[in-house]
Amino acid sequence: MTAKDPAVPSARGLRGASLGFVQSTAIGLASTAPAYSIAATLGFVVALVGPQTLLLVPLAFIPMFFSAWANKEMNRADPDCGTSFTWAARALGPRTGWFFGGWGTIASALLAMASYAQITGQYTFLFFGAKGIGNNATSGWVLVTGLAFMALLTYLCYRGIQVSARIQVALLVLEFAILLLLSAVALMKYAAGHAPKGHGTFSWSWLNPSHFASPSVFMAGMLLMVFIYWGWDTTTSVNEETKDSDRIPGTAGVVSTVILLATYFVVILSMQLFAGFGSSGIGLGNTNNQNDVLSPLGTAVFGSSALGSVLSRLLLLMVMSSSAATAMTTILPNARTTLSMAFHKALPKIFGHISPRYLTPDFGTISFAAVAAVMYIAINWMSGGNVISDSVTATTLFVALYLGITGFACTWFYRKSLLTSQRSFWLRGVLPGLSGVMLFGILGWSLWFYHDPNNSYTTWHMPFWPHWTLGGVLSIGIITALAGLAWMLSLQRSHKEFFSGQAMCDGVSITDDDRVVRVGS
Repeated sequence: MTAKDPAVPSARGLRGASLGFVQSTAIGLASTAPAYSIAATLGFVVALVGPQTLLLVPLAFIPMFFSAWANKEMNRADPDCGTSFTWAARALGPRTGWFFGGWGTIASALLAMASYAQITGQYTFLFFGAKGIGNNATSGWVLVTGLAFMALLTYLCYRGIQVSARIQVALLVLEFAILLLLSAVALMKYAAGHAPKGHGTFSWSWLNPSHFASPSVFMAGMLLMVFIYWGWDTTTSVNEETKDSDRIPGTAGVVSTVILLATYFVVILSMQLFAGFGSSGIGLGNTNNQNDVLSPLGTAVFGSSALGSVLSRLLLLMVMSSSAATAMTTILPNARTTLSMAFHKALPKIFGHISPRYLTPDFGTISFAAVAAVMYIAINWMSGGNVISDSVTATTLFVALYLGITGFACTWFYRKSLLTSQRSFWLRGVLPGLSGVMLFGILGWSLWFYHDPNNSYTTWHMPFWPHWTLGGVLSIGIITALAGLAWMLSLQRSHKEFFSGQAMCDGVSITDDDRVVRVGS
């Protein structure tokens, strides 16, 4: 029997061969949550770059596609559910892998969970017509509902990957159907001259890079677009539970990015044409709609007829289900990251505990959700929507960190065989390396951009330096990075085997075709 036999657990005790290509791709797309990502992020991108938002869709796709290819090539060599952590630790060293790959993955997910829970809670009330509660991001009812959803999704993740995957496929079909219907109706109304007053007028300048206000604005917009694309890499995080674990997960990740490119371009084009960039009503420049651009568009696009009302409600349900789905597929990969870190002796052994009944990382799943819930309560208590908006931006700093290091890890891992063929040179060396350069470039420039507190939605006055003010994005990023650094330093004595590099090398060898195999397997 092989590790791909569903009756045999993977190397880390997970249920092998539970997912096929369709389910793996669905998880990648659901993790990205196109409807939620557009609803929660598009308004902020438009506020930064205006009509050039449409141009950012293909431009942000480039580093994402290159990064997906780096994940594909690394997964082919080493299908380990720790993904960025394992690959960076093996190629670039244990501390680099732990902080950049491991903590980068964990931190980005923890910061994003508050937004997922809030959007799910808000849209639940909007769906049932309770707009007074649904439009109040800091409402206690929204908080409680978001936490309830988080608990339910944690239970579903605990129950097993197959249950989660079936739910993801069902939700994804609804999400894409409604999104594409919304875009088609908006484009038809625009073409027929029935768009509301203040609609946009297509201009080729929308696709002209010289129309960005400044390089800093462009880079800040790219950072937010990285968040909109983020999530496809969940396909490799569940690689040990996927059939053909060294082939399907990586391919599904690449396919997911291409589908997202086409979907985002069509949806954002239709919105820019139909809604325009006005500062009132459904205009994309209306600051009242920055946290949610889809809800106001539903009624305007579908109309107030009986059918239109049903479709508008389905749009609300779609965004709610989208944010719930991406919350679920954020819990899944992080539990597997900490599982792999424990397996490689980089975290306490308890993180590697597997439920004997469901073959899922039970402690990793529950502990991640518990910490995420506490962070959501704390962020909501501090100042609600504004802090959550800054936390979403801070999320992308860590996304760029761990995806970027994966690109560099891929190039370095294959360094000895890069000149053996053109395919190896370009697809294992150049493209992955470029993804690292691009993502680290976006990260570095964004840190410079957000050092100005005026570019964040919240500000913090330093208690001992009253004249020193930090923006919310940089504050959250610094605190989160220091928390990870402190955790790593605290583990170095008790986990010497990993930090010496011994745990990543013992019992494995590299084959002639650059694959990591366990000696004797």
